[in-house]
Amino acid sequence: MGNSFGHLFRVTTFGESHGGGVGVIIDGCPPQLEISPQEIQFELDRRRPGQSKITTPRRESDCCEILSGVFEGKTLGTPISILVRNKDARSHDYNEMAVKYRPSHADATYDAKYGIRNWQGGGRSSARETIGRVAAGAIAKKILKQVAGVEIVGYVKRVRDLEAQVNPDTVTLEDVEQNMVRSPDADFVERAIAAIEAARKEGDSLGGVVECIARSVPKGLGDPVFDKLEADLAKAVMSLPATKGFEIGSGFAGTLLSGREHNDEFYADSDGNIRTRTNRSGGIQGGISNGEHISIRIAFKPTATIRKEQQTVTRDGQNTVLAAKGRHDPCVLPRAVPMVEAMVALVLCDHLLRQQAQCRTLPAARPPSTHLPNA
Repeated sequence: MGNSFGHLFRVTTFGESHGGGVGVIIDGCPPQLEISPQEIQFELDRRRPGQSKITTPRRESDCCEILSGVFEGKTLGTPISILVRNKDARSHDYNEMAVKYRPSHADATYDAKYGIRNWQGGGRSSARETIGRVAAGAIAKKILKQVAGVEIVGYVKRVRDLEAQVNPDTVTLEDVEQNMVRSPDADFVERAIAAIEAARKEGDSLGGVVECIARSVPKGLGDPVFDKLEADLAKAVMSLPATKGFEIGSGFAGTLLSGREHNDEFYADSDGNIRTRTNRSGGIQGGISNGEHISIRIAFKPTATIRKEQQTVTRDGQNTVLAAKGRHDPCVLPRAVPMVEAMVALVLCDHLLRQQAQCRTLPAARPPSTHLPNA
């Protein structure tokens, strides 16, 4: 349970960090969408380990294999299966963690729930599981762009107490991808790299915030009451590893304002479109998109697995200490950006298809027949 996400555009991820591979099955993708392995690989390369000095040194090419659902470069409308094989697992680094719980990791809770866990690399609780999400997100992005012109851009907004200055209305993918931190603020990038490098050398880790903007989202996406668009977005991004907080629009800062200060006043633009003068709602009102940019922020905790010695217990409840081995990100944020974008894309794509299915005009009813059937 809990391994599938979405309604009409539904994904199921599979695999463990040090198993044979990880991947995803995508059900509900419309037919005849042109998609290539290269488009999916672009997103996976943004997520893959070993891409810079401030990420985990695990070396994985993360090459995707499309096993089903695509023929001659187009989707068939049948389930799409994508596999990425694990190539650089070092399971022996985790021998000590087979019996010792990592503080703030999933080791103890997985044991409590299942009574068994794959301790090699964290198994299913590893961020390596997100490969399937990012692969599916590449397809969802393609649908959103082609059908509605939606553009999704994420970036690192904060590392610990360092904050980037970014204009969310104009930031582009090219701006984000020009450096290893994945933030368009050059001054912030320099300071963030220094902070992350210092934490890595000390065997420690840092957390921070990813901000994500979705532009040109059609009006009307989202369903009352339990499937409000921001509720689904919150669940989606909070299902990512290491997430600890979610904000949309003004977020918690909005609590410091009065209603008069916070409300987004309406106006009609020169084309007669209804717009809002401000966007403290973050593009969603009443759980339904209003046509403005959707803006969300996600807090990521510092990576739980660190080399510094910490107090912990063994599986049988004996007090002990652990200085974890293995290869881990000193800061998850740069690699989390494509993960956040993928989950936003999955939610918006699913709601776009649901909106089209629900609000399609029904054919006119036929007038009642006055001809009696034969006896």
